[in-house]
Amino acid sequence: MLVDVDEDVTLGVESLGDPDAPALLLIAGGGWSMDWWDDELCARLVDRGLRVIRYDHRDTGVSTTWPAGAPGYTGRDLMTDAVAVLDALGVERAHVAGLSMGGGIAQRLALEFRERVAALTLLATSPLDPAVGGDLPGPTPAIEAVFAGEGPEVADPVEALVEGERPFAGPEAFDEVRTRAIATRVVARSRDVAAAGNHFMVEAGPMGPTDLGALAGLPTLVVHGGADPLFPPAHGRALAAAIPGARLLELPAMGHQLPPRDTWDELVDAVLDLHAHH
Repeated sequence: MLVDVDEDVTLGVESLGDPDAPALLLIAGGGWSMDWWDDELCARLVDRGLRVIRYDHRDTGVSTTWPAGAPGYTGRDLMTDAVAVLDALGVERAHVAGLSMGGGIAQRLALEFRERVAALTLLATSPLDPAVGGDLPGPTPAIEAVFAGEGPEVADPVEALVEGERPFAGPEAFDEVRTRAIATRVVARSRDVAAAGNHFMVEAGPMGPTDLGALAGLPTLVVHGGADPLFPPAHGRALAAAIPGARLLELPAMGHQLPPRDTWDELVDAVLDLHAHH
């Protein structure tokens, strides 16, 4: 379905499962459309009794796009888009799960719209609070080289997406077949694949509160990879320590990616466990 955020912005949204079940809103990482939330993982969550909602960020999938290199919005708009999706579906409160950039958005959402967030799952992300994240380790040299544009040029858009994901995955956790299948769908669904890179140029916009200690009492799960080359494991540990009562699930083989398929049983159990405690 398409959701109008305002007169200029429309987002692609998908709701899976029983509309009356507890809602789980999935917020994707930078450059990611909803497709990167693997269908099988979503199906497992639905099978466990959740209503799973995923959506295309602006500049991805079927959502409104801006010219590549010229995003006309801020990080705050990406956050309020998530609220607009809940509003459009009539969801008062949701378990919010965000990965990487989506984890930053989820933190902002929980701090500013606490009444809309029933529980929080933060995957492969870093503390929003500058008082917590100031001295954490930076990316590995291999990832710094990626950001410096030192990788090979790949002309085919599907292969470019596959190769874009490869260096971020854990050394033993890159599922090339699954990644290529998703990338193929992303290219087929996207209005403008190149526009997704705008996420990495967006200004934060008005920040609002950043004190993660204010999330005390909110059931929170932090999922982090022991092999994350962008946000080394110290980021996940610091994030979990900054939110009183948060549980840390550190997955040794996981890099900066969706948790690998062989961890999904453990992941889904941990997500459902939050619902038992709120």
